[in-house]
Amino acid sequence: MNFQSYPRGWICKMVFLAFLVLLPTAVLGECTCEADEEDRNKSLALKYKLAALASILVASAIGVCLPVLGKTIPALSPERSFFFIIKAFAAGVILSTGFIHVLPDAFENLTSPCISAHPWGDFPFTGFVAMVAAIGTLMVDTYATSYYSKKSSGKTEIPTGEEGVVPLHTHATHGHAHGAVSMETDSGETQLLRHRVISQVLELGIIVHSVIIGIALGASESPKTIKPLIAALTFHQFFEGIGLGGCITQAKFKSCAIAIMALFFSLTTPIGIVIGIGITNIYSETSPDALIVEGIFNSASAGILIYMALVDLLSADFMSPRMQSNGKLQLGANISLLLGAGSMSLLAKWA
Repeated sequence: MNFQSYPRGWICKMVFLAFLVLLPTAVLGECTCEADEEDRNKSLALKYKLAALASILVASAIGVCLPVLGKTIPALSPERSFFFIIKAFAAGVILSTGFIHVLPDAFENLTSPCISAHPWGDFPFTGFVAMVAAIGTLMVDTYATSYYSKKSSGKTEIPTGEEGVVPLHTHATHGHAHGAVSMETDSGETQLLRHRVISQVLELGIIVHSVIIGIALGASESPKTIKPLIAALTFHQFFEGIGLGGCITQAKFKSCAIAIMALFFSLTTPIGIVIGIGITNIYSETSPDALIVEGIFNSASAGILIYMALVDLLSADFMSPRMQSNGKLQLGANISLLLGAGSMSLLAKWA
């Protein structure tokens, strides 16, 4: 065919029209909702899953138990400066988990072409769910603290006629001295209540995202996906356990409650992995239902983790009188925070 006989403008129009026709085909060719069969290896993937289960279980148990052992290991005592530095590192890990790992996964899930564009493409549900979860955590935090404060004050006060109530530990004589002691005791009780609420709400947020991560890992049949997750999740669970264990230690729960909370934290991700292994044959990571449920749970988990890391872990420690009056401790805690957030963020390159 002699193209020279055609006008140059007409040839350009033909090329442009061909480009417009082929462009959607190229885009759709890259965007598929079919599971990738090339990397699947069930037997090898199962070995990696079992290794991940054991590794994460041990790391979680050691991490959450280390701060609890502060009674026998002086360096891990909540009264030591080293405890604040380690807790800042763990808070950085939790903060990075929310921002760098969980929230982007939620965005990816809820903006996937595999789910319906209406309503999921009409509104930024990921950010909205994360925001609502953070506000909900604040409300639970506030109401739980208020409830336990009223419950505690009801036990420690008795009526005295026209003058209202008088704490049980005060007396009519020596009012100034006992008044100061009463104020210190009330402040200590308030702090104890805060630590107890913080530890319980933090564990709730951790459990939600840990189960989701475990199910996703257990249901995967790709060794290339599972292998890097083993190291990332082991590191994450260890330092997340230290953060939670620090809160549990400061809450001064009874031994039975400590054991139950530590056990729940240690078992959540392994249980998720077992569930994932069990539903491998019926679970599809690209199915619309799976993407929507996982995206919503990841969004909520991210909101909870970000709130807890910033408000209850970092703000509570960094604004405390002890931290404010010690420049070296401030510097060490800030460096530790950056290292924790940076190291967990770096793991996003591989997992």
